[in-house]
Amino acid sequence: MSAEPTALTGTYLTLDDGRPAVRFSRTYDHPVDRVWQFVTDPDELAHWFPSRAEIELRPGGTITFSGDPNLPESTGRVLFVDPPRHLSFDWGGAELHFDLEALDEKRTHFTLTDVLTAENTAARNGAGWEVCLAALDAHARGEEFAGPQAGASAPWKEFYRGYVEAGVPSGAPVPGLD
Repeated sequence: MSAEPTALTGTYLTLDDGRPAVRFSRTYDHPVDRVWQFVTDPDELAHWFPSRAEIELRPGGTITFSGDPNLPESTGRVLFVDPPRHLSFDWGGAELHFDLEALDEKRTHFTLTDVLTAENTAARNGAGWEVCLAALDAHARGEEFAGPQAGASAPWKEFYRGYVEAGVPSGAPVPGLD
């Protein structure tokens, strides 16, 4: 175990409408259409997203989530889609917003905003997205990575501790641990 603190890439914030959220940004060396595939294609999502996600890419479309060992199969609803720039959907009461901005022909700015169901889920969800986005970062570089369901060896607990120590709201139950 390293004494070096785990670098946190998420930001806890309150949206203009008063809802709590955690937000993550990345820049990928891929065109916007390729990053859009990372966010919308079930086989691409399988490399990094916590559940298998089959998405009907239209407003009101159904998303089927399955394969997460800690959560039952469920469905969500597409809230808004503007290919290849924006996708938002609800998932278990939370909302996920993916915003993509082409920086040039080969680079894309990626932003994930997780609009939380409750403030006390911020540290838990932030830590989870750190693990998932590390898998996406590796996939975007063409590397294989033991994805988001890597189990107890995943650095989730270190990220969680980091968020709690940073004062990010915590205390929500953790599926699979609580």
